[in-house]
Amino acid sequence: MEITMDKIDGNTAPSSAVVGRAARQSETSPKRTVMKALVYQGPGRKAVEERPVPEIKAASDAIVKIAKTTICGTDLHILKGDVATCAPGRILGHEGTGIVEKIGAGVTTFHPGDRVLISCVSACGRCEYCRRGMYSHCTTGGWILGNEIDGTQAEYVRIPHADTSLYRIPDGADEEALVMLSDILPTGFECGVLNGKVSPGCTVAIVGAGPIGLAALLTAQFYSPAEIIMIDFDDNRLEVAKRFGATRTVSAADGKAAAAVMKLTEGRGVDTAIEAVGVSASFLTCQDIVAPGGTIANVGVHGAKVDLHLERLWSQNIAITTRLVDTVSTPMLLKTVQARKIDPTKLITHRFKLDRFSRLTKPLRMQRTPRRSRLSSKPDRGPDERGELSHDSRIASACAIDYGEIEGSHHGQDCDPRRQHRRRPCRLPRQRWVRHLPDHAVLGDG
Repeated sequence: MEITMDKIDGNTAPSSAVVGRAARQSETSPKRTVMKALVYQGPGRKAVEERPVPEIKAASDAIVKIAKTTICGTDLHILKGDVATCAPGRILGHEGTGIVEKIGAGVTTFHPGDRVLISCVSACGRCEYCRRGMYSHCTTGGWILGNEIDGTQAEYVRIPHADTSLYRIPDGADEEALVMLSDILPTGFECGVLNGKVSPGCTVAIVGAGPIGLAALLTAQFYSPAEIIMIDFDDNRLEVAKRFGATRTVSAADGKAAAAVMKLTEGRGVDTAIEAVGVSASFLTCQDIVAPGGTIANVGVHGAKVDLHLERLWSQNIAITTRLVDTVSTPMLLKTVQARKIDPTKLITHRFKLDRFSRLTKPLRMQRTPRRSRLSSKPDRGPDERGELSHDSRIASACAIDYGEIEGSHHGQDCDPRRQHRRRPCRLPRQRWVRHLPDHAVLGDG
């Protein structure tokens, strides 16, 4: 899920405070000491709390006043207790846009008042891994926001290595669209499309039509594959995938997705199988449909072991790739969005205010699910013993919200989470939710 936050109108009393020589602060920004934030309180528990506004800790830091943010499937893994590095008390979130509030003495690229896109990965740009373009493994950064340090689902956030972890937002750019560039589009593109070696004329299958799967679908079209086959349980999502450019769709509801794909490809299989779910069953589906010489690109976050059937794949000349997004493609994707070659706003369905977040996330506890999907702390093995496909928290949470207790509105329209509709759940095809924060933060879906 993605959360986007609206520009905070806040009090505009000028502040004369300057943090010594370590930081410079916008003269027009209000002097705030307390903010609202979504805080992880342990497995299954979270709350909006008041927290101190972050301060500069290192010369390379920047303090950003959040304008738009969103919820990621990884946040749901944290809430399930799957991410050991995220301790209770942590402010969640690693995506968003905002306005630079303060900068450390070592920051040279940005200044107070600049509108910026926040990368989900912080990079120093100097260590061995950064020099290799593996920013996700930066020795003093990587995926730390909302994990090892406080994140973006708050009114303010501290960004380490600001010069190499922020991107200036061009004048006139749609900030809602750009929130999708914090994580979802780079993840789908780098971990799915690039690692999957998508090329002109090839056949691609994407297992899971959630936000990451849809992002892979959008960006795979850069390389003109002959076929893009989308696989999912949910017919609404498959309809969305068709609108986004899928040439074929396959329902996994009958447990025969792999057989259907093999029939579509005349028994050959696909050149690229992108796993965009994160459970054993979806990874098995990829193994069943990959062609000799093909590539399985794993994107999903796996919280349990999976089986690798080398007894039948050892001779097939296939490649299996894994990756944590490095965001090396963000500058290119930013230019692509600016040129209107791709429209990330297609992934946004709803907008909410931060103070509604706790009520919004009730469906994320998976109180009600669509047919044939079971949501729990353990991965669903799928519709049959082999489990053609299943939902992880990223995919299933979307279903839970769509079919949960929140009454939705038509695609792209605002939705008031206070209007509960227990007997008539929302039937919107869910991609990414976006929340707007006039006073606080904005949440979105993913």
